[in-house]
Amino acid sequence: MAKTSLDLDQNMAGLLCYIGGWITGIIFLVLEKKNKFVRFHALQSLLTFLPLSVLAWLLGWIPFIGWALTGLVWILMVILWLILMFKAYRGEKYKLPLVGDMAEKEKGRF
Repeated sequence: MAKTSLDLDQNMAGLLCYIGGWITGIIFLVLEKKNKFVRFHALQSLLTFLPLSVLAWLLGWIPFIGWALTGLVWILMVILWLILMFKAYRGEKYKLPLVGDMAEKEKGRF
């Protein structure tokens, strides 16, 4: 198994990119300088969970219908969180629509 510059197995580092949502995405994007697999998952985590967190927060301000939609966004986030952690741990470079392509394109720029 390939190692990262942080001396972690790349699949474990990939999983950790998602464990704390967009926050751990930022942390691994800053700390991991060389491993493209980890940088991809860090950026995908950031591009996925930050906008969804902001959306859930904004919807939470809307009475009744916003609260219901916030619940749906949180359910979506939990499902994505579990799938992405599982795929990263298995060593798969699983790309989500849109954000996966953006992460693939931008991972070398940061």
